[in-house]
Amino acid sequence: MAAPTRSHWRDSVESQPVVLAGIDGGGSRTRIVVSVGGQRAANAEIGTVRIGAVGIGEACERLVYTLSELRQNLDVAGYDAVVAGIAGVWLPEEQQRVAQVLRWMARERRLPLGELKVVSDAEIAVEGAFGGKPGVVLIAGTGTIAIGRTSSGELVRCGGWGIELDDEGSGAWIGREGLTAVVRALDGRGRPTRLAEKLAEFYPGIQLAQPRTIVAAYNERLFDYPVLTPLVMACAEEGDAVCQDIIAQAAEHLVELLLPLRKHFSRRPIPLALLGGMLENHTLLARLFRERLVQVVEYRLQSPRGTALDGALAMAQQLIGEA
Repeated sequence: MAAPTRSHWRDSVESQPVVLAGIDGGGSRTRIVVSVGGQRAANAEIGTVRIGAVGIGEACERLVYTLSELRQNLDVAGYDAVVAGIAGVWLPEEQQRVAQVLRWMARERRLPLGELKVVSDAEIAVEGAFGGKPGVVLIAGTGTIAIGRTSSGELVRCGGWGIELDDEGSGAWIGREGLTAVVRALDGRGRPTRLAEKLAEFYPGIQLAQPRTIVAAYNERLFDYPVLTPLVMACAEEGDAVCQDIIAQAAEHLVELLLPLRKHFSRRPIPLALLGGMLENHTLLARLFRERLVQVVEYRLQSPRGTALDGALAMAQQLIGEA
């Protein structure tokens, strides 16, 4: 049986307003917004749908369930177009596979998805930031990536490999470096850091007199790398030299992401927008990064025109026009 598309159900409800859904599936959380007749009508926030973290089945089930709930709350027949930006989904075959599973699960729930497109969450971010015009977005959250659209419309990127391979300067990387600094200090291989005591304060199961309790707590998923980032930040703000070094290194890594992309842009300065909690909030990392960015004269910092969700909705509207 063919997957439900716009033509399967729209003919009977042409008088109804167009219903679009935009999905921003980041590394730590997923945000969904629904637009009805050009007006935002509903939104939701759920856990991560990053395929590497929860698997394709669980990710698609979370999305379809939430889209179904929003559809029922709005009392609409279905969606005309859905654009899902999902962290780590870059290859065309990966995007096609996710789209196929989404359609299959939606069909089981009798949920029309209409025109459907699956892309990386970074792609909807650059669309939202510049509205299709040239520019570079630096995203620093759980992961990190610099992604841009050139004057010819080509997408170029640097980073975004995931914490397993890279993601230097990200929230996950800062947390991992902090944890490494703790165990090095406990072994006597590294400088003492206040982060060890702070870690034990937040997680009572950890006893510094028995350092292997850190391993047990990590294996039991009492914490993961990104949740340690605020502790590292707090220690750095309090003057802990080890944590200050980690944050300074993170700022340098973020600047490094921008340097290789310069060759793709002939016009100067290159518009640059910053996204992600690591840079949007007034953190020590954001301050150090901006101080270092002044030396990279090819870029001009500007406020993004919109969010990743704005980009997803804009791309969904484009799908309607193409259809």
